[in-house]
Amino acid sequence: MKENKDRVIIASDVNERDGIGVEIYRNDELIVEIFRDDTERTRKIQIFKENISLELMEKCIQTFKKEIPWEFIDYEEDN
Repeated sequence: MKENKDRVIIASDVNERDGIGVEIYRNDELIVEIFRDDTERTRKIQIFKENISLELMEKCIQTFKKEIPWEFIDYEEDN
């Protein structure tokens, strides 16, 4: 049985949305993105592959919580 190779990329985005998130790749294929949008004050999951196990989704969420600060950036306080 082939072992899965997982990779996590932490990426920020300021073009169409403003925040930071994690991209989770399995065997070099993007499967999940979890993103914290500081403007909309949301955290969203985007799934790129069908039939992701609950165990893998829980692992992705744990990775997001470990790597990305939970608090939103408050741009109004910076002014």
